[in-house]
Amino acid sequence: MPRRLLPWEKPLNILRTTHNQKVRIDLNMKLPELKIGNLKASLPIVQGGMGVRISLASLASAVANEGGIGLIAASGVHPQELAEHIREAKKLTDGIIGINVMVAIREFKELVMTAVRERVDVIVAGAGFSRDIFIIGNEYNIPIVPIVSSEKAARISEKFGAAAIIVEGKEAGGHLGTDKPLFSILPGIIKAVKIPVIAAGGILKGSDIAKVFSMGGKGVQMGTRFAASEESSAAPAWKEAYVNAKSEDVVLIKSPVGLPGRALNTSFVKDLLANKIPAHTDIKRCVKCLKHCKKDFCIIEALENAQEGNMKKGLVFCGERVGEINNILSVKEIIKNLIEEFKESIFGGKSECKKEL
Repeated sequence: MPRRLLPWEKPLNILRTTHNQKVRIDLNMKLPELKIGNLKASLPIVQGGMGVRISLASLASAVANEGGIGLIAASGVHPQELAEHIREAKKLTDGIIGINVMVAIREFKELVMTAVRERVDVIVAGAGFSRDIFIIGNEYNIPIVPIVSSEKAARISEKFGAAAIIVEGKEAGGHLGTDKPLFSILPGIIKAVKIPVIAAGGILKGSDIAKVFSMGGKGVQMGTRFAASEESSAAPAWKEAYVNAKSEDVVLIKSPVGLPGRALNTSFVKDLLANKIPAHTDIKRCVKCLKHCKKDFCIIEALENAQEGNMKKGLVFCGERVGEINNILSVKEIIKNLIEEFKESIFGGKSECKKEL
């Protein structure tokens, strides 16, 4: 009977990055771990926070249970509701749970402080920049991870105390901060900062994750693939719209937030692009959800309609590659597939790596 190999005798793959760094990958490992401040995720995958009410406790806890970082979408919900979702998630997992919150929303600070009181592990902030959130993170020892799309924003984030940054390319769903592809902006931003860089926008396969590591990234954020999961809180009709989507069904809209947004070309969006949607000022219901609303239409109403399954009056945000999703799977199945694809990409010679014995 052959003796058991000691750790240093096991076969290893060395993934050489574009900066000639080495990421040593044990053949028995799933993926390299991701470190953010004092946090350590055994799976370097951050599940994107998708609102309104798409990524709640069920989805976030499922990802956390697999070793990743699960995010609850705080935007579009009130503080008390957010507290309830966080508590529910913590009952379902001992893993890493955080929130994703838009700086552009009116209740931004209240939602952040609610998350602090509920002792989330990490706070991700996008759709704007806030200096105050870094002060809060430092005071309560909670890692702050801003979403950026430029070297300048990355450097500023690091200067103010970001524990890591998420670099988002144009391929992402929802509100966009750039019109440039992820892999065109990622190398420069990685060189510009010393904190961990997490890639987002168009990450759909294990081979995409391998590519991020080959460029020096430390992890990925994925939204679109997890949105079409069994644990996602979107209505069945919402998920089916993802599965049935083709690449030509993905369009850009102008959001009242003041940023472009990537979405499915639903009946609502077709009317919106044809200027058939009444202006926000003509809508009776207004919850004043944004600090500065362009008043093109009521975005929270459109997002809520879609989440509830009213696709004719709903806005469905999605990533550029949504047309490649062909089924609705559990989080466990999605992650299993990602790991297998990652290993195939690395060990199958599709990445810049070499095997050492």
